[in-house]
Amino acid sequence: MNISNTSEYAIRILSYMAKDSGSKYSAKFLVERLNISDKYLRRLMTLLAKAGFVSSTQGRDGGYYFAKKLESIYLYDIVNAVEGMDKYMGCVLGFEKCSDENSCVMHTSWVKVRDEFVGLMQNVSLADLNFENIYKF
Repeated sequence: MNISNTSEYAIRILSYMAKDSGSKYSAKFLVERLNISDKYLRRLMTLLAKAGFVSSTQGRDGGYYFAKKLESIYLYDIVNAVEGMDKYMGCVLGFEKCSDENSCVMHTSWVKVRDEFVGLMQNVSLADLNFENIYKF
């Protein structure tokens, strides 16, 4: 299962910042290091700030920094903040009314995968990530 680009970028941004969680990161620096467009990055940072994960300061020495401890920022919350988890909770085949009582052909298999995915997202915080193996941007 792939997550959307929006969620991918939000997790990439925060995981990159989490390597040195006490630092400030300018938008320009993050854009260059993560290869995300400036407009897209700033929109994501606005959503992440509204969710309370990061704050920012203006000026020459300004930048984005963590407003919460890494242990309290879960992957589920990041995805929920930038696009909502609802899109990952529905029918894998796109049916509007797919449930245990009125299921599509993939429902039984998909529910297991979906529940594992949601469980992982709810239980993994930024602090749990392995920064030794982080992709070298």
